[in-house]
Amino acid sequence: MAIITAKPQRALEFGIYRDGDNNLDESQGVTLRQALQSSARDPRVEYTVEDTTSAGTGVLRTDSFTLRDGGIGSAKIDAPHDMASEKNLARFVADTLDNAEASGAKQTWIELTDHGAGDGGGLEADSARAIMRMPQMAEAIADGVKMHAREHPEDAGRKVDGVVANQCLMASLGFADALSHAGVKYLAASPETMVSPGVPSSVADAIAQHAGDPQAMGDAIVGSVMKQKYGADDQAWSSAAAFDVLDLDRAKMRGVENAVKGLNDAIAAREGDGTAIKAVREDAASVEGMVRFHDATPDMPWHADRPAIAVYDAIAKDARLDSTLRGDALKAERAVGALVVAHEESRSFAPFGGSSYADAVGPTVHFPLNGAQIDPWAPRVTETHNRFFNETDAAQAERVLA
Repeated sequence: MAIITAKPQRALEFGIYRDGDNNLDESQGVTLRQALQSSARDPRVEYTVEDTTSAGTGVLRTDSFTLRDGGIGSAKIDAPHDMASEKNLARFVADTLDNAEASGAKQTWIELTDHGAGDGGGLEADSARAIMRMPQMAEAIADGVKMHAREHPEDAGRKVDGVVANQCLMASLGFADALSHAGVKYLAASPETMVSPGVPSSVADAIAQHAGDPQAMGDAIVGSVMKQKYGADDQAWSSAAAFDVLDLDRAKMRGVENAVKGLNDAIAAREGDGTAIKAVREDAASVEGMVRFHDATPDMPWHADRPAIAVYDAIAKDARLDSTLRGDALKAERAVGALVVAHEESRSFAPFGGSSYADAVGPTVHFPLNGAQIDPWAPRVTETHNRFFNETDAAQAERVLA
C-alpha cells in the first residue's frame, strides 16, 4: 500500500540576502547565528540564505543554504557573487520563492542585510566596487517574482509579501513606493542608521506567529527590533533608534503620491512669494534631518531626509501660510500616516549621544533646504533618480526651497 506523505506546511519562508563583502562582514554574521537558533525555536519558519563572506577562511566566497528545524540543508559554496548585481538578487528572490513553494509557506519575506543608503540604494559590494541603486533593488525583487512564475507556472500567484531592510535609512517614501510598484505588501525598516548587527532574526518569528493579523504582526516586528540588545551590561546597545512597519497597499501609495505631488506643486506655485517660501523653509528646518550621530559629516545626503509626517505637520500648522497650502500639507500628512502599521522611536538613543527621535513616526521624505543637500554623493548615491521623486514633482519644489 502506498504511503502518502503530507506536503510540509510552513508559515513563512524567510530569505536572508547578506552581503558581507565589506566592513560589516564580521559584525553582521550574528544575523545567521540568530537565524539558526530561531529555526530551532520555531518550526514554522524556513530560512533561505545567500551569504557572501570571508568569515573563517579570509577568502571571499558565497555560501547558499537553508535553515530549518535547527539544522542546515541544501548547502553549497560558490565563487563570490556580486551582491550589488540586480540579476543576482533577482535569482535569489526566485530561489526563495521556489523554496516557499516546496515548503508550502503561506508567506515569503526577504531580508536585505548590508549597508543602506535610503533612496540612494544599498547592498555595497567592495570587490565589485558597486552599490545597487534603490530602483534596481525593487526591480530585482519584481524580476525574481516573474522568474519564479515562469519556471513554476503552477505557483505563479506567489509573491514577496514583505521586505525587511537590515540596512540604514531604508524607511523612506521613495523605497516604499518602489516596493509597492513591485508588488510587495509590507516594508519593515528604520528611517535612521542601524547599529550593526541590526535587525534580529526574531522578526521572522514575529511574522510567523501573527499571520493574518497585520496589526499584531507589525507590533511584534517593531517590538522585536526595538527590544534587541547587543553587547553586554553597561556596554549594551540597541539595534535601532526608530523602526517602522509600512503598509504598501497600492491604493494607499497612490494616495501618498497624489497628496505629496499636490503639496510640492503648491510650494512650487508660490515661487514668487518670498514670505511663504521662507515660512515653509523654516517649518522644514525645525524638523531635524536623519543621521543624527556625532560622526555624521556635513556632506551626508541624509541630512535632507526628514520624517515626512513631522515635516508636513509643521507646514499644516503654520498660521503664516494660506489655508490652501496648509490643507495640502495636512492631506500629505494623513496620506503618509495611513501607511504606518506600527512604529517605535527612542527619545534618547544612547549609541548616538542621546539623540532624540521623537519625530521619527513613519518614513522619511527627501526635503533639501539648500543646494549642498541635493545629491552631494551623486552619481554613485543619488536620492533623486527614482520614480517617487519624479512622480511627485519634487524637483519643482526643490527649485524654490533649495
